[in-house]
Amino acid sequence: MLVTYDVNTETKAGRRRLRRVARTCLDFGQRVQHSVFECEVDPAQWAMLRAALLGEIDLACDSLRFYALGRNGRSRVEHIGAKATLDLAGSIIL
Repeated sequence: MLVTYDVNTETKAGRRRLRRVARTCLDFGQRVQHSVFECEVDPAQWAMLRAALLGEIDLACDSLRFYALGRNGRSRVEHIGAKATLDLAGSIIL
């Protein structure tokens, strides 16, 4: 799932919403651009992520966009530039 958002940050409350939306997305995926996250989620995780994000934004001045990439979505993504893409399906060595 590709999650994008635009949060109005003209007020203190808006800046707080922006931080909360970003933290919520970080719980489920990786940031690929400032307001864009790639999230590999199963249906239950997707329902939790969506509900959490809807609970954070102000529908009158913020927006969310969700793009379902499907099973072959990662193979259709081309990345050029800084911030190498993390392979969420691969091994993690600490």
